[in-house]
Amino acid sequence: MDSPINLKKNINFNLKDIFSIISFLIVFLIIWQIVFSLHIWPVVSLPSPAMVAQSFVDLVQENILIESIVVTLWRLFVGFVISVVIGGCVGLVMVRFNQFGKTMSSFALGLQSFPSIAWVPFAILLIGFNDLGILFVIVMNSVFSVMNSTYGAIRNIPPIYVRAGRNMGASGFLLFRSVMIPASAPSLIMGLRQTWSFAWHALIGAEMLITTGIGLGYILSVGREFSNMSQIIATMIVIFAIGLIFDRFIFSRLEEKVRERWGLTSS
Repeated sequence: MDSPINLKKNINFNLKDIFSIISFLIVFLIIWQIVFSLHIWPVVSLPSPAMVAQSFVDLVQENILIESIVVTLWRLFVGFVISVVIGGCVGLVMVRFNQFGKTMSSFALGLQSFPSIAWVPFAILLIGFNDLGILFVIVMNSVFSVMNSTYGAIRNIPPIYVRAGRNMGASGFLLFRSVMIPASAPSLIMGLRQTWSFAWHALIGAEMLITTGIGLGYILSVGREFSNMSQIIATMIVIFAIGLIFDRFIFSRLEEKVRERWGLTSS
C-alpha cells in the first residue's frame, strides 16, 4: 500500500498532468478558432470547433461512435495479445538459440520496417474483407517489435545479475523467472509500449481500407467518401484521445512503477 506521502505525490502528479492537457487544449482551440475566422481555407476544408463538436454529438446520438470505439478497442486488444504471445515466445527461442536469434533479429527488423498499409492488400487477398484480415494486419505490424524487444531486453541483462542468481542457488526456470525476467522488465515494458503504438497505427489504417461497416477507421473512410471534414476531425480527436489515455495513464504509469521498483527514477 502506498504511504500518505507517495499518495499525495501521485495526486499532485495527476493534477499537473490534467492541468497541462487542459491548458494545451484550450490554447489549441483558440488558435483553431482564430484560423477559422480568418477564412484561410474554405469551411468544407477546415470547419470550426463548433461544427466538429456538433458532428461528434451526431455520431454519439446515432450510436455509431460508441459502438465503433468498442469494436476498435476489442480488435486492438485481441491483436495486441496475439502479437505479445507469439512475439514473446519467438523472442525467448531467439535468446535460447544464439545463431537463430541473430538471423531472426535481422529478419524481424526488416519486416518491422514495413509500413502497416503494405500488409493490407496481402490481407485482403489472403483472408478477405473481415475482422480476421484486420487482425492479420495488426499482428504482422506488431509481432516483430515484440520479438526484437524481448530478444534485446534479455540479452542486455547485466551478467552480474545472472551470476549472483546462480551463486544463490537459482538455475533453469527459477533463474529465468526470478532474475532474468525482473531484470529485463524495464526494457520489456518499453517494448510493449512501442508494440502497442504499432498495433494502434496498423488497426486504424486497416479499418479504413478493409471495409467491415464499423470501427473508427471506417468512420474516417466514410467521412472521406462524403467530404465530411467535421466527421473526420471529430474521429481523429477520438483516436488521439484514446492514444493519449493509453499512453499517459496506462503504459507511462506501468513504466514508472517498474522504474521505481528497480531504483531507476531520481528521488
